[in-house]
Amino acid sequence: MKANLQVLLKPASLLMCLACVLCASNISLYAADRPPNVLFLAVDDMNDFVGCLESRPNAITPNIDRLAARGVCFTNGHTAGVFCAPSRAAIFSGQYASTTGCYMTPSYFVHHPEIESLQMSFAHAGYSTLGAGKLYHHPAGAIDQRGWTKFYLRNQFQREGGWALESWSSDTPVPQPFPASVYNQGKEITGGLFLEWGAIPNDQEEQMADTIRANWAAEQLGRKHDKPFFLACGFYAPHYPNYCPQKYFDLYDRDAIETPAFKEDDLDDLPDKIRKQRQNRKAFHYDKLVEMGAWKDALHGYLACTSYADAMVGRILNALEASPYADNTIVVLWSDHGYHLGEKGQWGKHTLWERTSNVPFVWAGPGVAKGIRTDVTVSLIDIYPTLVETCNLPAPRQTLEGVSLATTLKHPAGADDRTVYLPYINPGEYTVMNRDWRYIHYDDKNQELYKLTEDPHEWNNLASDPQYADVISKLQASAPTEFANPEPKLNERRDLVIEGETFRWEKGQGNFVPHPKYLPYSDPAMKQKQSKQGR
Repeated sequence: MKANLQVLLKPASLLMCLACVLCASNISLYAADRPPNVLFLAVDDMNDFVGCLESRPNAITPNIDRLAARGVCFTNGHTAGVFCAPSRAAIFSGQYASTTGCYMTPSYFVHHPEIESLQMSFAHAGYSTLGAGKLYHHPAGAIDQRGWTKFYLRNQFQREGGWALESWSSDTPVPQPFPASVYNQGKEITGGLFLEWGAIPNDQEEQMADTIRANWAAEQLGRKHDKPFFLACGFYAPHYPNYCPQKYFDLYDRDAIETPAFKEDDLDDLPDKIRKQRQNRKAFHYDKLVEMGAWKDALHGYLACTSYADAMVGRILNALEASPYADNTIVVLWSDHGYHLGEKGQWGKHTLWERTSNVPFVWAGPGVAKGIRTDVTVSLIDIYPTLVETCNLPAPRQTLEGVSLATTLKHPAGADDRTVYLPYINPGEYTVMNRDWRYIHYDDKNQELYKLTEDPHEWNNLASDPQYADVISKLQASAPTEFANPEPKLNERRDLVIEGETFRWEKGQGNFVPHPKYLPYSDPAMKQKQSKQGR
């Protein structure tokens, strides 16, 4: 009887197995037919010190490294702007500053409302668009509000204050004593928190703005989404101030930190105008750090905050891997530009050299090769057209000036190198670069040329050598011949209009009142002075 019952059950079992197979097949077909989600991760001022790029010194970035291990890591990826505002404007508009006029300003959406920004293209394609953190520039009025299903701000004041990010404010922890770095100790902070670094207690990590944003993005990945999503999260770190929990400082032995390559007479062969500018900048920051014996201390702060940013990226990647969206989500990680930390005697961005232009740029997910490092030359301006192709987005009204990397991401080994362009802060100033060369043009009398295959540190300017005239001519052909006039700068007090939880820009109609700068001085005299100034 028992044997007969088993025989009778076998057809039913087979039917159940067949149903399971068909169900799994349907799920697989559904995932293949459904447009890919996109996880869009931005970091600020992060140069190419990350582990997977193998530069020196090398930051401890296990999460960016594991993303690179399952995707494509571009070792020769370059920014689209030499500092935050123009770079991010270019990424979201798909157009260079030489077209939009946003050489110094972030507000392409004010001056050119006809431009359909990246999140708008996703919205037009039926995506949910979710944003948080530093995707655009961080002051009030700099976020393009159009096209977002939800843009997260961590408190109501931000929403009612022009959407300024306020990453360091009264509700976020800072080191004590303040200022914390030897470079700033005993000084009054007047212009931001430049060259300021220090550790905060580990138990205050969850109060940090970037941590809050990472947690919010992770929460979105744990939710049910009925539509494909574009989830974008931008981190302020490792932008100054280099404040992060002590445990990230503890990852590094300060004395063992390797300082970047440096050549004492490096600036001597620059054009006169540029040499004077760079020598002045060198004396103001780098020389002072060296004189203080604080070069490694400043590097320590930067590396620690790079590792902190990496940890926040890791929280989101962990959430993605644990979610139902893991197999159908394209991940894009980028830094808005690089950062000099002593190379060529410079400290900061705003140059046309490798350390400003080269950035971490990593893709992973469906349609992307796995575990590939490629030195093919690409630009962040390529992000928009790549996502248009890979996600089947409608083409925006404006002409996208980058190149889709979709084929390169699938077959990196077959990609041809190309020359990419990067505008500077005035019309007609730019650099163009490829695997072999970097050409810098300020004007016809002020130029630089570096043969990167023999001179990766850009120490020997060849621009004045007649034998390279043909090389320069060919490289110049990759730059525009016409340059837009700079768009006018907008003044927050005069031109930014706050309307409840939104804002708009209108010349002369501004009602914005800046929030007092948060500077929690430890010194009693400085506290009293700050109080008298109303801050």
